[in-house]
Amino acid sequence: MSILRILTDRDPILRKKCAEVDDVSDPFIRGLVLNMRDTLEKHKGIGLAAPQVGVNKRVILVKLWREEYVLINPRLTSASREKEMGEEGCLSLPGVFLNLERSKKVRVKALDQNGKKIKMKAKGLLARVLQHEIDHLEGILINDRVKD
Repeated sequence: MSILRILTDRDPILRKKCAEVDDVSDPFIRGLVLNMRDTLEKHKGIGLAAPQVGVNKRVILVKLWREEYVLINPRLTSASREKEMGEEGCLSLPGVFLNLERSKKVRVKALDQNGKKIKMKAKGLLARVLQHEIDHLEGILINDRVKD
């Protein structure tokens, strides 16, 4: 597979809302997931969203604690009112680390890479990474989340 170029914050595609994936079995989407996996490993990241590699589709990949989550058309269905601060970096903002407030717990609905509907409950770092990557699908970067 291929290592994809990661777009930086000046690229306008990072500011666009992503389109739903209509067909999970589309060879382009399957190849995208494989290339995103290689790209994430190369850059030693824990999360990557399709727009970061120039694809305006709702696909994210999270690799955390030896678990990998490929989420297609992910949607946050709930987020706890209880928040916590934490430092975040972003492969699209090299060298930038910001303290952001995020919900401690979230629930997400998505399709897996085989098109099966899945529901996830996440807390702590996994919840933070999911919120971060889903933000990318909405055209939101971490520097947009910094409160004055």
